Amino acid sequence: MGECNFGTASMSTTKTDVVIIGGGVMGASIALELSRHGRKVVVVDKGGAAGAGSTSASSAIIRFTYSNFNTILMAWENAQHWFNWSKFVGIDDPDGMAKYVQTGYLVFLTEGYDGLRQRELWEEFGIPYEVLSPEEVKKRWPAFETGKFYPPKSIEDPAFADDPYDQLSALFDPLSGFMDDPMLAAHNLANAAKHYGAEFLFHKEVSEITSDGDVVSGVVLKTGERFEAPIVINAAGPHAAAINRMAGVYDEMKVHHRPLRQEVFSPPAPKGFRLEDNAPIVADLDLGQYFRPHMGDLLNVGTTEPACDPLHFLDDADNWNDSVSVEFFERVMLRLARRLPDFGIPHKLLGIGALYDVTDDWIPLYDKSSLPGFFMACGTSGNQFKNAPLVGKFMRTLIEAQEQGIDHDVTPVEVMGEFTGMPINLSAFSRLRTQADTAGNVMG
Repeated sequence: MGECNFGTASMSTTKTDVVIIGGGVMGASIALELSRHGRKVVVVDKGGAAGAGSTSASSAIIRFTYSNFNTILMAWENAQHWFNWSKFVGIDDPDGMAKYVQTGYLVFLTEGYDGLRQRELWEEFGIPYEVLSPEEVKKRWPAFETGKFYPPKSIEDPAFADDPYDQLSALFDPLSGFMDDPMLAAHNLANAAKHYGAEFLFHKEVSEITSDGDVVSGVVLKTGERFEAPIVINAAGPHAAAINRMAGVYDEMKVHHRPLRQEVFSPPAPKGFRLEDNAPIVADLDLGQYFRPHMGDLLNVGTTEPACDPLHFLDDADNWNDSVSVEFFERVMLRLARRLPDFGIPHKLLGIGALYDVTDDWIPLYDKSSLPGFFMACGTSGNQFKNAPLVGKFMRTLIEAQEQGIDHDVTPVEVMGEFTGMPINLSAFSRLRTQADTAGNVMG
């Protein structure tokens, strides 16, 4: 019997320009941008394919309702790339290209959300919108109950069954929509990145961030493989907090992030609220939910983390239950039935469990770190799929600033909006920022 060699080959060392940890839509976008600009890129991901993690569970909504100048501007600039996805990616994917589905986006105006700040900025950026009266909402979408239920309530609360009071008007933008296949979108980006030389390694888990003195020098995988690189980017989604701790940069951050367990459901759509009925994406802060039409006469339904619902933060993104719960399902379905009275509550659990990587203020982290050469694109808080196209440009700008001796913490860098000509200040996404005044939920 021959001699067995357990690991000699696995102890190889590879030199590259950039290591990206995470091959979801963010990591793939960064890989495309950097490889397209001449960098040698290696992407490592513990999952089995590009976008197979949290990206695959995304509702993939493209909208412009955020809380401040930079976040709304970023969403609007990114939307132009989703509208022209094939042009942005630049390389045809033999597995097909993800497609943009324009539905429009309706947000009910209720206590705590009057839409005035959004309207001011939309007018500044040239984003079209309408303010609809309750009567206009009902005329366009008769399936709606336009009565007010605020505040969102637990289904155990006797007041949950109270009749609606008053009537809700709404803010509607006609250009929002969703990508039909978020995982395919990530695959499109990865395929294009490979065209420019990027390498994607799946089923690979990082065990160590290495440094040479006080600068990053690469990563070590659990297999023993080593990758030497002067640039390491953390785009690890729900695992990103653990990676930042591994790099020793988490404690110095003023805005932190951690995994949050969520559930998104896919029940049958009621008559009058299907794609063929021109149903919009809906943000219903009055009841604490969002929903959108889906192919196959379905809906995608999730929550906006109302105060009456417990939040399930996790310490370990590898140790959690991804099955949907009866309790959460009933809560979401009954709320939906209040807004869509013809909705027939299904008896079968239809949905998935997923993880958000949530920051303290629900605004992402696109930043450098206290370890030179180590960057982060994380804390995406369940609302950043829509901003994936520009994240690569953000990271490239931050890397180039460092190489030019610019300290982003002292002299914030900007990315000029290609379509608006307005600058996006990346300090808005700094780990050292004062927590932003936001909706405090997935709305951002």
